[in-house]
Amino acid sequence: MIYLEEFAYILDILPQGRMEEKAFKRVPLSLAIGEEELKLFELIPKQGVVMTIGDRVYIGKDIEKRDKIGSVRRRVSFDELTPGAQNEIEFVLRQIIESNEPRFVNFFNTAQPVTARLHQLDLLYGVGRNLMWEILDERKKGPFKSFQDLKSRVKGLRDPEKMITERVIRELKNKEERHRLFVSG
Repeated sequence: MIYLEEFAYILDILPQGRMEEKAFKRVPLSLAIGEEELKLFELIPKQGVVMTIGDRVYIGKDIEKRDKIGSVRRRVSFDELTPGAQNEIEFVLRQIIESNEPRFVNFFNTAQPVTARLHQLDLLYGVGRNLMWEILDERKKGPFKSFQDLKSRVKGLRDPEKMITERVIRELKNKEERHRLFVSG
């Protein structure tokens, strides 16, 4: 199934564009992360629009609905983000994860083995064998309904939102990541 990003969250705003570009090519830019596929983008805002870091903006196909973004310029890699965007990404990702809680909680309900020795849950920072088995045992009793439900039923799991955030950042930083859980390629 092909997904196209409908919404993105602003990571940084460059009113003068990228300084490394020739002056005549510079346009105001915003750096953003997509809500669904968690891809990174360079966006060209509409003239006169005021945005702040963390704003959710429409970038979908319906140009009429784009109230803040004129166009999507291109996809970018993590390394192409400004230092400011790299600093903000953890906080903005947390916002995305909390706003889409059912989707991310469902990961814990549906995670499967990758190989005979590796489970998708093992790929989350801080999940070892014992914690993985505890999650699997608890989900047999019934699906997790929220992050709070997950934390209350799995005693060793303190901050699943942070675990997901760290995994997403790892997938964004490492283009060669073999096992992608959240970021589409």
